[in-house]
Amino acid sequence: MSPARIIILAVAVVAGLGAALLISRPPKVTTPSVTKYEPAPTVEVLVVAADVPLGNKLAASDLKWLAWPLASLPSGVIRRQDAPAGESEFVGQIARTQLFPSEPVRREKLLKADSGFLSAILPPGKRAVAITTDNRGANTAGGFILPNDRVDVIRTSRDDSNSKDGSPPVSETLIANVRVLAIGQSVQDKDGARVVVGETATLELDPKQVEAVTLAQKTSSLSLALRSLQDAGDQSVPVDEGGLTLVRYGVVTKAVKP
Repeated sequence: MSPARIIILAVAVVAGLGAALLISRPPKVTTPSVTKYEPAPTVEVLVVAADVPLGNKLAASDLKWLAWPLASLPSGVIRRQDAPAGESEFVGQIARTQLFPSEPVRREKLLKADSGFLSAILPPGKRAVAITTDNRGANTAGGFILPNDRVDVIRTSRDDSNSKDGSPPVSETLIANVRVLAIGQSVQDKDGARVVVGETATLELDPKQVEAVTLAQKTSSLSLALRSLQDAGDQSVPVDEGGLTLVRYGVVTKAVKP
């Protein structure tokens, strides 16, 4: 055998032994690095556990404590450490607005039971005035007007200047787009009922509208016309401030306010 072949054979044997040695060695196991994450600090916050409609009293089942990330804690919330009496301090208080599940409870959204509820939900500069309604819903859109709906106030009366001629009554829009605060003693629809009737409808008015409605109730009959939700922002009809009705020598006249 030539020396060249011997060298090639030797190299092949050595390479084979090296390959066999590499194959027989167990593979090196790499242990993955584990990154430890510290949990974000939290604080227990009082939240709403179920839907609470406007005007409802809070029950214990309406409230719960929820762990809230401290880094994203909203302002004005109630922390457990700030409420020594726990949720029992707020049981029986009245919701000034609609409350939703998991919403943090804020003191400014609640009202103590011995406080005036209607005055608390009135916006600044507004007044609450009740007008007489028909229990059958004859002048409240068949009873389908509910609290928080928007309505027009319609006045029906006889034209004083033509009263001697037996002219028919005339209807006109007195005030447009005002909010209904309550029907009777109800500030919400009860048990999901979509019809509420009562002897009065309480409206949210400004001082000028209060004067107009008060005068109109003395001299005419009032009805409420329900507005669509889509045009609730339209206030194109101005307030008729009315005037003073004078009787001189048996003749009825109307003095318009300056």
